[in-house]
Amino acid sequence: MSIPAPLLPVVLLLMSNVFMTFAWYGHLKFKEQPLWIVIFASWAIALIEYCLAVPANRYGSAIYSGAELKAMQEVITLSVFAVFSATYLGEKFTLNHLIGFILIALGAFFVFKGPIR
Repeated sequence: MSIPAPLLPVVLLLMSNVFMTFAWYGHLKFKEQPLWIVIFASWAIALIEYCLAVPANRYGSAIYSGAELKAMQEVITLSVFAVFSATYLGEKFTLNHLIGFILIALGAFFVFKGPIR
């Protein structure tokens, strides 16, 4: 099964963001561990993220502009984090979060929309 070219960067960015979210925030459930251990573990997880994000941007640059790739990445990051914080960290997702994320997604919309005349 092959992933269509316009969708491949999205899939890779989604997977990379899952790893990066765990690298940056997964250790919050292990506050009893020494800091050096969680730093090492986070870097190990982040290596996997880079192995997915770099190809996502390389392949994506054939289809999308740099600004479009960055906007896409930000929306994916917030979507992944919203699910992660609610499920893994057990934090409540509030209306304020939703409004903030919608405003960021609206910004991404304008990046993809192109110049306003």
